[in-house]
Amino acid sequence: MDLQEAKKESLVQSEGIITRGEVEKPPKTIGTFGILSASFNILNTWFGLGSTLVLGFANGGPVTIVYGLILISVIYGATALSLAELSARYPTAGGQYHWTSVLAPKRISRGLSYACGSVNAIGRVTICASVTVVVAHFTLGIVSYYNDSYVIRQWHVFLLYQVLNIVVLLYDIFILQQTPWTHDVAFIVSIVSFITITITCLAVANPKQPSGNIWGGFINETGWSNKGIVFLTGLVNPNYGFAGLDGAIHLAEDCLDAARTVPLATIFSLVIGVITAFFFAVAMLYCISDIRAVLSTRTGVPLYEIFAQATDSRVATTVFMVLMTSVAFLTLLGSVLAASRITWAFARDDALIWSKYIKKIDPKRDVPVWALLFNALWILIIGCIYLGSTTGKPLVLDAYLRYLQLDADSLLLAFNTIVGSGLLVEQVSFAFPAALLMWQRRAPQFLPRKGRYNLGKAGWLVNSIVIGWTCLVLVFYSFPTVKPVTAGNMSKWYNYTPYTEPV
Repeated sequence: MDLQEAKKESLVQSEGIITRGEVEKPPKTIGTFGILSASFNILNTWFGLGSTLVLGFANGGPVTIVYGLILISVIYGATALSLAELSARYPTAGGQYHWTSVLAPKRISRGLSYACGSVNAIGRVTICASVTVVVAHFTLGIVSYYNDSYVIRQWHVFLLYQVLNIVVLLYDIFILQQTPWTHDVAFIVSIVSFITITITCLAVANPKQPSGNIWGGFINETGWSNKGIVFLTGLVNPNYGFAGLDGAIHLAEDCLDAARTVPLATIFSLVIGVITAFFFAVAMLYCISDIRAVLSTRTGVPLYEIFAQATDSRVATTVFMVLMTSVAFLTLLGSVLAASRITWAFARDDALIWSKYIKKIDPKRDVPVWALLFNALWILIIGCIYLGSTTGKPLVLDAYLRYLQLDADSLLLAFNTIVGSGLLVEQVSFAFPAALLMWQRRAPQFLPRKGRYNLGKAGWLVNSIVIGWTCLVLVFYSFPTVKPVTAGNMSKWYNYTPYTEPV
């Protein structure tokens, strides 16, 4: 299908942005540094990896965390290049599903575009839910650390989760559009926090783990005899740090000079994310002196215990956790913003229920209020599944051995599966346009003019990596991480729910 056929599908291209017909658009308020900052804040790889660092210990330990991060960095480097190439040609809030509509054969264009848009929107919302959970646990962990009589309960996490959902919703509706510098501040806070925490912990930690344990230690407590399976299923930990790689793409219609700045922001956030995540992960591994204490911490936040072991100071430990919580909250602000834009774009193509409302831009606030409300509703529902999981059983990460033996209830597993599926469906959305671009033989009319973002022949390799990785994770990320397999652990491949007491 060439561009003329694409136009017959009623796609209008104006200044590089494709939409279906004439629609309301948000004002362009984000400049070059703003989109670079926003993209990094949505990704925040070092925070994402650090918040789920404990997940890698059972499935390969340091080998999975360190070398898995290197592998994921290469794969997501290819993904970032693939996304940057198309975003330079078609900078649009719809991103992957708009590209799918242009690239797909006419007879199946609508169906494939709808499928891609659906998984992309679902992925963005579930990632928002997972970040909200992390912020809630970090906050309650600080309370627990300073109050020995306080016991974290599931309904506490649920209430704080919903409060955060409402606070972020109100901020994105009433404040964020008038304060675009929020992204710049968030970027500075994240980088300063990373430097402060990493250098301090590494400098004062005593004793430190031997280098042999960091660079060659392999831990397998999963029951799987095949080390390859252990390693591949454990990649969820470093992979989570790259959730949200397409954040800048969905902000394209808020940006000035989007065809130039959006692909730059996508690559920039990936590069800075890899560097910060690698140094943070290695530093934290060196700082662990008692792994059982990390896994059984009463705060429910393993990273809290790592800070405590490294600094041997309650004040320094809490300051670091406040910084991490602040970074997590700012990441949540950006994630919700990006999710609202893909929902809004999907609605303006009449692909959602209540589309005539969701696609509207509020004339006073210049934001898609109904898209934000729609996403907040789904985040609320996912949180209700968490509350419904209370059956009197202790949750995972109470202690490492208890984690391996635990049969969690079905509703808890449903919550973890819904949240963790964000990684899978997001990756699938990346594969749609990559596969279709190869099907179109990477024809020049679908690529940017020759320049920094036109991959040329290397594009074949880059697109192939994206497609191949998608096929791989669809299989191995669905494997149970523990054997023997039971109904209780079949969906435990993504199970970041720190210890809380039953109600």
